[in-house]
Amino acid sequence: MTSARADRLVGRSVARREDPRLLAGRGRFVDDIELPGMLHAQFVRSTVAHGTITEIDLTGVRQVPGVVAAFTAADLELGDITARLGRPLSEFVPTAMPVLARDRVRHVGEPVAVVIARDPYLAEDGLEAARVTYAPLPPITCEEQALAPDAPRVHAEAAENTLVDVSLFATEGIDEIFDQAPCVVHVDVRTGRQNALPLETRGAVAQWDAREEQLVLHTCTQTPHQVRTVAARCLRLDERAVRVIVPDMGGGFGLKCVVGREEIAAAAAALRLGRPVKWIEDRKDALSASFLAREQHYTARAAFDADGRILGLDTDVVCDMGAYSCYPFTAGIEPLMASAEMPGVYKVPAYRVRGRAIATNKAPTAPYRGVSRPQYVMAMERLMERAARELRLDPVEIRRRNVITDFPYTGVNNITYDPGSYLESLDLCERALREAGWYDRQAAARAEGRHIGIGFSCFSERTGYGSAAFAQRKMEVVPGFDLAEVRMDTSGAVTVTTGTISHGQSHETTMAQIVADTLGLDFTKVKLHQGDTDRITYGWGTFASRSIAIGGSAVRLAAGRLGDKLRAIAAAEWGIPPEETELDRGRVRRRDDPDAALTYEHLADTAYLTSHLLPKDIDPGLTATAVFDVHNDGTFSNATHGVVVELHEGTGQVEILAYFCVEDCGVAVNPQVVEGQCRGGIAQGISGALFEQITYDAQGEPSATSFMDYKVPTAHEIPEVVIHHLETPCAFTETGAKGAGEGGTIGAPAAVLNAVNDALRPTGVELDNTPITPETVHRALTPRTPEQTP
Repeated sequence: MTSARADRLVGRSVARREDPRLLAGRGRFVDDIELPGMLHAQFVRSTVAHGTITEIDLTGVRQVPGVVAAFTAADLELGDITARLGRPLSEFVPTAMPVLARDRVRHVGEPVAVVIARDPYLAEDGLEAARVTYAPLPPITCEEQALAPDAPRVHAEAAENTLVDVSLFATEGIDEIFDQAPCVVHVDVRTGRQNALPLETRGAVAQWDAREEQLVLHTCTQTPHQVRTVAARCLRLDERAVRVIVPDMGGGFGLKCVVGREEIAAAAAALRLGRPVKWIEDRKDALSASFLAREQHYTARAAFDADGRILGLDTDVVCDMGAYSCYPFTAGIEPLMASAEMPGVYKVPAYRVRGRAIATNKAPTAPYRGVSRPQYVMAMERLMERAARELRLDPVEIRRRNVITDFPYTGVNNITYDPGSYLESLDLCERALREAGWYDRQAAARAEGRHIGIGFSCFSERTGYGSAAFAQRKMEVVPGFDLAEVRMDTSGAVTVTTGTISHGQSHETTMAQIVADTLGLDFTKVKLHQGDTDRITYGWGTFASRSIAIGGSAVRLAAGRLGDKLRAIAAAEWGIPPEETELDRGRVRRRDDPDAALTYEHLADTAYLTSHLLPKDIDPGLTATAVFDVHNDGTFSNATHGVVVELHEGTGQVEILAYFCVEDCGVAVNPQVVEGQCRGGIAQGISGALFEQITYDAQGEPSATSFMDYKVPTAHEIPEVVIHHLETPCAFTETGAKGAGEGGTIGAPAAVLNAVNDALRPTGVELDNTPITPETVHRALTPRTPEQTP
């Protein structure tokens, strides 16, 4: 039951409630936690990419002043972290990730031992005294090495270094479709390895609470309940004996939605020593040894008819997942996502795909904002661009002829898409660019010999993954539902507890908007609690743009049930049916007499303090819980991005002159928050397109261990983004909202790459890989003599 309140909060850009605390420095992050007797952990990390450990000598470490202890895997005797899929070994090979390496190391930076000292600097001193001897093995550093015949194996059980090999779809007769098609185009797309780069690196503070007989682990994770589960199993504790608390968190972007090894080791050390232990990751370890992302290779072809309508899509996807599967998603998360969703916004009648995840001697990968979608969207958008050139069609027109327009639409990938605004967003984005004069400016610039290009990307963002969608991947651990509790006290104030966790998404604001509207309550009377495994039974955290779509739906359902109980108590006092009452501005009033109203404070007093007055069918107290899940294929936000770039001949620099985004995430609970998500995501997408990449030398040594070597943009490189909102309410969520967290990142790389290629059109050069470096652009713009031409 929604309140009768006219001045609704959902849909309004209410000021963020988090800002006063965070901007004034009153936030509390993991590194702010100081406890009596606290010790500090640092990790001895592998200096070789692949090898067997012949000796670990920590004798010198323990003699360093200030060092309290040093532990190896043999000392702590921890269980491994193993993620699994319910697939046959021909499709998926599970691999155990030890908390501390025991007999073999598989990437530079892998933790081998943990040093505990009185402060972090003394712990660093202890690291220098560690002596680890390795017998090096040949490292696997790229796809070609991994898949080569007789290649050394990263894991003995993974033949051909392949962790996942699935062929989800293969339309019958697809080869004949390609043989007979008037136009067939090919692309070979590669994307660079990246770091999600949250402002706050990973960290943990672990302590044993003797009174509660409970390990308390403060950590910056997007999935506190999953960390609790894994910690309990690795430490061989009852799950009740582990409490995970997430304080304020400075970003996650997917990097923190998997379970890392270091927080488990820090917890084990705290248990062993009986003292609190803190570990804070430094930026070097974050860049070289933390979970990375994005390194993927798409070999794709598409068949089109003479009018530019797609007839078939055939794709081979290879994802370099590094040394281990991440928990709980496994190495399958990238190839399975790409395989299932690559057709995207387009009507693809025939589809064949093979998706593989390979193991290499690099740091393992985790989901990163977008999860394969920036990559497969790039491949699809490059196919569209190439077909447009082959058929001499306008790039927007070929998209217009292929985007899904009739909903609900069930694709060749067996996914049903809920209603969206695919064509409308495309048309509006093109119109915005034309009305801003960019097509005229491009023509004038080309006449002057300048290189200005316009590029588009049109895509959907599958959000609101419920348990049914995750179950299709055959994960052993199946995320999906979320649970919420809404509780009112005798002052009429409301506390909301949810299984999602904010790391910058403004949940304290948006969840309060939902509850305030549902209960007809003053916005300031709602307080959110999140990130504490002892406060709520189970929650799946925040990733995949699920918080408002699923967590917000659970919150709205719980708030509605609490409202129903308030109405029932009031109706009992008046002796009328609850249907004759409604919620309004902190009161329950009678529909037949607007002047007759009972305040929430009065009803709360009855529920708690004079519960003997309640009818027998109404329990004391004002608490309601709800679980929400999406039982279909999820929800689909959509957007079109349009970008204008200029290429500078002398330097090869790519300058972004204008950026337009037309997005549709259903009902925008707080449009300002949605715009912030769009702009932040676009900045990360631009960065992946133009700047960020971690490469490895022949010995498996990473190229970038500091910001001196790892390029990230500043505010100067990120343009002003013009955002237009469309709204197609979702029928599958309680709020009408779809997810909005990842769309900016998904669309930006393809749009930037297409704009660069449009600028390069007079040269005849086409680029399909990211990041687009100044060197690459400079070579493309530099005329070659016949002797220089290959």
